[in-house]
Amino acid sequence: MLKKIATDKAPAAIGPYSQAIVASDFLFASGQIPINPETGAIEAQGIEAQAEQVMKNIGEILKAAGTDYTQVVKTSCFLADMGDFGAFNGIYEKYFTEKPARSCVAVKQLPKNVLCEVEVIAYLG
Repeated sequence: MLKKIATDKAPAAIGPYSQAIVASDFLFASGQIPINPETGAIEAQGIEAQAEQVMKNIGEILKAAGTDYTQVVKTSCFLADMGDFGAFNGIYEKYFTEKPARSCVAVKQLPKNVLCEVEVIAYLG
């Protein structure tokens, strides 16, 4: 049985998808971009500020599912510019202290022209 996770403390889905789905003992969270959930706007400027907002959004989704960053087993990170890799990592490592498996790639363009997007899979068992 699948369970949808939704919280108003993270941005609402901007398309036909859920913030996250629990399947068995795993949480699959949709990619998060740096939308401020209180305003629905991209307010953060620069890779570090945008990465911080993304991490806050992920944290709220994890919390709504009854878990936290320590249970994340895999992340997929998308950057608009691989030149931001070092600065992004500086923010990322503050949150993902257990060092989950990860992919990180540069893409041509992200939704709303943001600089980064991150999706996670967490173990709930």
